[in-house]
Amino acid sequence: MPSSERDQQMIGIGYQDCDLAEFIERLHLSSVTLLVDVRLNPISRKRGFSKTALSGALADAGIAYDHMRSLGNPKWNRPGFGGDPAELEIARGVYVEQILDSGAHECLERIAEAARQQTIAIMCFEADERRCHRDLVLEAIRDRFSRAVPA
Repeated sequence: MPSSERDQQMIGIGYQDCDLAEFIERLHLSSVTLLVDVRLNPISRKRGFSKTALSGALADAGIAYDHMRSLGNPKWNRPGFGGDPAELEIARGVYVEQILDSGAHECLERIAEAARQQTIAIMCFEADERRCHRDLVLEAIRDRFSRAVPA
């Protein structure tokens, strides 16, 4: 197995279709020790998923929490992720351009480094990862792993 695959320990997870107890159980089943919240605003109408409540519940479950606001998808770009295939591709392209800024670069490097030491979950609301910007976050981090491995 290439070391880039062996070293990266990451999953994407959305909480749209589950309650807090089920969500934490899914994290435990995947041996997650750090959850990275990539929502721009870490608030939710869904009970237990706002930053304070979620970070407390995760701490009680032995899972660390880190909110990385600079990886959030701007509100004005979100409708495209729920749109038709052309709108989705445009929204994904806009987000890719956004995450290449220096602030996001630093967060991506921090996640990549942490994933070498522990299992990480990249979290946002959407259940369908392809319809969520976290798919692009995971892709960008995996790209960092592949570039870090000597040929």
